[in-house]
Amino acid sequence: MQTLEALTRDALALGRGEFVPATPQTDEVARVMGICNACRYCEGFCAVFPAMTRRLAFDPADAHYLANLCHNCGACLHACQYAPPHEFALNVPRAMAQVRMTTYADHAWPAAFGALYRRNGLTVALALAAGLALFGLLVLALHGRLWHAPLAGDFYAVLPHGLMVALFAPVFGWAVLALGMGVRRFWRGVTPGGEMPGAAVMEATHDALRLRYLDGGHGQGCHDADDRTTHWRRRFHHLTAGGFGLCFASTTIATLYHYLLGLQAPYPVASLPVLLGTAGGFGLLVGPAGLLWLNLRRDPLHGDPRQRPMDRAFLMLLFLVSLTGLALLAGRETGAMAALLVVHLGTVIALFLTLPYGKFAHAVYRGAALLKYAVERRQPDQIGLGDA
Repeated sequence: MQTLEALTRDALALGRGEFVPATPQTDEVARVMGICNACRYCEGFCAVFPAMTRRLAFDPADAHYLANLCHNCGACLHACQYAPPHEFALNVPRAMAQVRMTTYADHAWPAAFGALYRRNGLTVALALAAGLALFGLLVLALHGRLWHAPLAGDFYAVLPHGLMVALFAPVFGWAVLALGMGVRRFWRGVTPGGEMPGAAVMEATHDALRLRYLDGGHGQGCHDADDRTTHWRRRFHHLTAGGFGLCFASTTIATLYHYLLGLQAPYPVASLPVLLGTAGGFGLLVGPAGLLWLNLRRDPLHGDPRQRPMDRAFLMLLFLVSLTGLALLAGRETGAMAALLVVHLGTVIALFLTLPYGKFAHAVYRGAALLKYAVERRQPDQIGLGDA
C-alpha cells in the first residue's frame, strides 16, 4: 500500500504532467527491494540500501530514484544468497539498469525523443560520425582544399570563427537544454520539496567526483567478469571524466582568450588551452578504451546486456573525438590540417547530437540521485528503521 506521502507526490506529479507510470521494470525493482528490505545483508554496500530502509513500499518514483543511485558495481549480486539460480532470482544490478533506461526515456525532453535511447547503438553513432566527417571532406574536395599549403595551424583559415560558433553553439545548447529539462522532470518527480542544505550539495558533489560508490561497498572495487574485484572500472571512469573536464576547461579558457584578451588561435603548444586539451585528450583515449574493454568482457548478469550497444556507442565516440583531436594537434602544421579539422569536427558534432539521448545521461541523473540521497539523509526517518 502506498504511503500518504507517496500518494500526494503522485497527485502533484500528475498535475504537472510528470507522473511516471508503473512498468514491469519498476515492478521488478519493487519486488527486489521488498526482499532486500527484509534481508538487509547488503545494507552497508552503497547508498541504495540505506535509502531502501527508509521505505516500506516502492512506487515507480522510488524505483527510478534507487535505480539511478545504483552504480552497478556488482557487489550485491555476488553477496546475495537469493541470486540466480535461487527461486527468488534476485539480480539487483540488472533490475536497476533496466529501470535506468526507462528513466532516460520517460524523462526525455522533448518526450517524443525518448525512443532515441533504444536506438542509440554503436552502428548509428559511428555512421553519424563518419557521415558528418565525409560530408566535410567532400566540401573540402569540391573547393580544392583537401590538401593545402601549410597554414601555420590557423584553423580559422579553413573555417571562420563565426561559422564554427554558428555550428557548435546550437548543438551544445540543445544538449544542455534537453538534459536540463529531463533531469528537472526527474528531480520534481522524486523529491517532495523542502530545503536543500548546502552541506548536502557539497556531499553529493564530493561523492560524484570521487566516484565513491564504485568501490564495491568494501573498498575493493567492482566485479567485472567474475567474483574477483578490481579498481580498474573506477580508474577508467576517473580518466574519462577527468579527460572530459580538462577538454571542457581547455575550450572555456580558449574562449576567454579570444573574447576577453583578444588572443586568437592557434595557440602555442606550451599555452594553457593546448596543455589542458592534450592532457584531456589522453585521458579520453585511455579511459574510454579501458571502459570498452571491461564492457566487452563483463559477465552478462551484471547490468542489462541490451544496453551495451548504447554504452559502447558513447565510449567509442569519446575515443574518436580524442583520437581525431590529438591527430589534429599533431598535424596542424601540415597540408592535411583542413582534412584533420573537418574529421574532428564531424566526430564532435556527432557526440553532442547524441549526448542528450545516450549513455551520458547516466552522469546527470546519477548526480541528481546522489543529491536526493544527501538531502534525504539529513531529514528525519519517518519509518525509524533506516540509517538516520
